[in-house]
Amino acid sequence: MNVEVDFDARVDRSASHSTKYEKYAGRDILPLWVADMDFRSPEVVVKALQRRVEHGVFGYTLPPAELVAVIIERLQRLYQWQVNAEDIFFIPGVVPGLNMACRGLLAPHQAALTATPVYYPFLEAPGHQHRRLITMPVGAAAGGFRYPLQALAEHARGDAGLLLLCNPFNPVGRLLDRDELEGIAAICEAQDLWICADEVHCDLVFDDRRHIPIATLSPAIAARTVTLMAPSKTFNIAGLGGAFAIIQNPELRARFKAGGQGILPGVNLLAYEAMLAAYRDAGDWHASLLRYLQGNRDYLFRELNALPGIIMHPVEATYLAWLDVSALGLNDPAYFFESHGLGMSGGGQYGADDHMRLNFGCPRAVLEEAVARFRAALPRT
Repeated sequence: MNVEVDFDARVDRSASHSTKYEKYAGRDILPLWVADMDFRSPEVVVKALQRRVEHGVFGYTLPPAELVAVIIERLQRLYQWQVNAEDIFFIPGVVPGLNMACRGLLAPHQAALTATPVYYPFLEAPGHQHRRLITMPVGAAAGGFRYPLQALAEHARGDAGLLLLCNPFNPVGRLLDRDELEGIAAICEAQDLWICADEVHCDLVFDDRRHIPIATLSPAIAARTVTLMAPSKTFNIAGLGGAFAIIQNPELRARFKAGGQGILPGVNLLAYEAMLAAYRDAGDWHASLLRYLQGNRDYLFRELNALPGIIMHPVEATYLAWLDVSALGLNDPAYFFESHGLGMSGGGQYGADDHMRLNFGCPRAVLEEAVARFRAALPRT
């Protein structure tokens, strides 16, 4: 059933203590940076939260058995991935999961590997846990960025112990294909690397593509993989927290859990309610969202690539556009665009100083205003 949601509606977030909006409070700057959307969450999620709040008791809470069952059914239906209840471990968010992996899966002398540019907690987590990080720049090809398999093979031969994998790949917008994933898996298996795969954007995939969790490639790869997922980005409930790790190897699961021992808080009880309602009841909302975001992506791709000095790379997944602004020769791209009313994420925090990341999870009218500001900011040809 095709149910259309009014994603064009503007929601006033100015009085909601929003991280996204408080950054530019009092200034005429469009907030297009941090990865939360400007859309109301699905009504079924809002109502589920209201019911839980009306109960009036907010004590310590266990994961609902129904949520576990919904996740198991979802993984089987979408990916033909059979997991058991004990394979699922709930955590407050994906970023704690990255840190737990670095702390629990790496010996002090070992390093983590990751391809760049990448979501900045990948770059920070190893250091937070007193582990080294080795980065591998992605390769540019005619069809877009490709995973650096040769560099991975070279670095995996040393004292690396863990690959931090981002798929879908934030910020470059790639959905890694089966050939790439099989290449990654083969190297990790040959060099005995653990894999921690952040797949939080797996439900934000465009053009009828299909996400492939790397753990589904084979039982051997599943045995060395921690897969991190959450409904937070897809259903715009990131502020509630709530994610889960899928770990089918009991030894690996124990080591991962040990990485959070003594410091990992429990999951918020409202997060459990929101996660369940989103996964169980918001399928039509999700389908409508994907249609709207794909329209936003196409509009932005057409308009920005027609401007001088900007290249918007193709976006296969996520609601994040990766913009190459190197041709503009800017010393401080983030400051330059903010001075023209465009508040994006500077590429330096992801490992690429001459790029910007733009969040297009907003009403189309906001993007139209953004394009007008880009036109005013750039030199005329």
